[in-house]
Amino acid sequence: QEKSCRLSAALLGEDSEISHDQLYELLKYAALGKCHNAAQPSWCRIYHQSHLAGVVVVVLHEMSQLHFYRFYLQFKHLRRVFRHRFTLTPSANFPVSLYGEGTNLKPQSTAQGLTSTSSECIAKSSDLQCDPIIRRYGEKKQGLTNYTLTLEEQKKNDYPIKDSPGCKGYISTECDQQRTDSSPLFGLDCEMCLTAKGNEVTRVSLVDAQGQCLLNELVKPESTVVNYRTRFSGITKKMLLPVKTRLSDIQTRLKKMLPHDAVLVGHSLNSDLQALEMIHPSVIDTSLLFARSEGRRFKLKFLAKAVLGKEIQCEQKLGHDPTEDARAALELAQFFIEQGPAKVVAELNLEMLLTAEKLAEVSQNKAALQPQGCGFQEQLNEPPRSSKPCFLDCLQVTGQKPLLLGRQGLDSSGLCQSNLSTSNKQILQRALEGVPLSTFSIIQFSLGPEYIASHLHAGLHEKVRSKLTDMLTIYAGPFEENFCVKSVKKEFGRCGPIQSLTVVTETFQPYVCIQYEVLEAAQLAVESLNGAEVAGSCIKVQRPVTAAMLDCNVLIKELELDVENEGVIYVAGLKKSLTETDLQEEFSQLKDLETLFLPRDLQSGKHRNCCFLKFQKSQSAVDALEAINGWTVKGSELRSRNALASGHLWRWIWQMNHSNGNQGEHIFFEKMEQLSDSEQDLRKKVKKLDHHIKKLYRSLQNNTLCVVLFPGVN
Repeated sequence: QEKSCRLSAALLGEDSEISHDQLYELLKYAALGKCHNAAQPSWCRIYHQSHLAGVVVVVLHEMSQLHFYRFYLQFKHLRRVFRHRFTLTPSANFPVSLYGEGTNLKPQSTAQGLTSTSSECIAKSSDLQCDPIIRRYGEKKQGLTNYTLTLEEQKKNDYPIKDSPGCKGYISTECDQQRTDSSPLFGLDCEMCLTAKGNEVTRVSLVDAQGQCLLNELVKPESTVVNYRTRFSGITKKMLLPVKTRLSDIQTRLKKMLPHDAVLVGHSLNSDLQALEMIHPSVIDTSLLFARSEGRRFKLKFLAKAVLGKEIQCEQKLGHDPTEDARAALELAQFFIEQGPAKVVAELNLEMLLTAEKLAEVSQNKAALQPQGCGFQEQLNEPPRSSKPCFLDCLQVTGQKPLLLGRQGLDSSGLCQSNLSTSNKQILQRALEGVPLSTFSIIQFSLGPEYIASHLHAGLHEKVRSKLTDMLTIYAGPFEENFCVKSVKKEFGRCGPIQSLTVVTETFQPYVCIQYEVLEAAQLAVESLNGAEVAGSCIKVQRPVTAAMLDCNVLIKELELDVENEGVIYVAGLKKSLTETDLQEEFSQLKDLETLFLPRDLQSGKHRNCCFLKFQKSQSAVDALEAINGWTVKGSELRSRNALASGHLWRWIWQMNHSNGNQGEHIFFEKMEQLSDSEQDLRKKVKKLDHHIKKLYRSLQNNTLCVVLFPGVN
């Protein structure tokens, strides 16, 4: 059964904000896997990355979280399909923070660009046949016995052969059993020094198929040491002084340790076996396995980095670590056998990688030779650039040309000027043709320059802030003339944290206006206290009646059904003295509870009188709602309902509520009329944009990672 890719990122509440570095980690690992030093992201996990069909990044140019929530109902597909949502921290240079620095890629703005992509794929297929690895092993994936050296190949590459003239006195491992594709692999590596006799072993390492070290032993040479070769071997005179182990001891131990059908793996293993004075019939030599033309060979250090994404033989260390080298050679052989020759050649493109590495070394050396203080950036008095490498260049080097489409340039220097001749519809059409041919695509859509002017953005911000404030606000009353404000605050406080409470005296009888900190609290107050008796009065609870609030009930229903809120419930009425540990203990009896999030005041750090519970199954959340309503925890009665605002929205609401609402007010109220005129068109544009994303998403292959970004204007 084919394994399917999964992204696991169960972040809730304060953890739902991620940095651009974290996004870069995700995209780099998704694009490259374990090659080029790519590693699993620190904040989430991609399962079965090798089965990933591709990565598609959709960039909604100059749109932000503000647009997503202003046009939440219009983004029907986006909010229903994309299960993970995060707030991105601001970035000074969005393209660099997205995929790194130093790329020369330009977006393809013509259909011709896509045609060349498909022709390149055909060319690549014909180039495959000329590759030394394919010529030697064919394209088909085979078992390990097909990659062991034949007797003729061993003779040609100076391996110790039984009964050959130069191997008199050599010891056989006596591993003479027939090899099969399930025979065990062992990694072997030795360090040597120069003696009066020639090369002699000073250290031996053997690892099993799981990479476990079975042997790591210092060996005392028989003859006088002429050169310890410490720079490479790491061996010093002092290290060998107390050593009693001799070559004959190692030979005996290796004979005992190796099973009769063992296959030895090493890099230029012939020199190790010659130094050990041992004969072994079945070997895989990684310097020959990753074949090159004209008898050249890749170094182990390069292969470990290019194929496995591992740094070995680091210059900071004194000499090579034979266990590390043995393990690297073993893993290289396992990778080759598991992936097969065609995949190794097509995906790695080692020759191009080596050329790129050498060019990088040359440019580094040139930079090192430049006099200090003469750099161009220093002349401009600019800060040093980020050292984050562009992983799109790595993709190009391996022959996997990324697809970049959009009105704006997507090069690492920043977004270029708009090319207004390309519409979103044209970009979508090219994406539908080009994405299936590319392993990494960046597709950029835009609303157009007329909708991203700064004054319109400011007006939009005020409208969203105003609507959110109205949704967080409730009016309750009427109350008696001398009612107890304290008891009213206490009763409404059981629904959640209150930001402000004011008494409305303009009416015949007094009312209260309460603004909550979370949407769930306001909704809970409307649902549970409307028609209830509070402070001796039967009251009505309602939200403000404004034009913007006419669709409030629709919006609340859609937020409740949002995929991010699936299996999440809100619980209020908690005592502030309760700790997270207390709550974990209290709710431990609830079935399938996955996460508990206790919101905190972002300034004081104190937690609120409410929490969010995330369950593994939706039904478990439904059952928990029934169980919790009416629960009493340490004398406090709990109230609960379905969640409305996921973690990133909760944080964003808090920031909007605590920002200065009057800042620049004169600008956007002067332009409000203009905004109202264009907003109807904007809604249509956003709806169409959502439809484009839906069409693109439905065209993607299974196991494709799709990310939609709202980068904002700064």
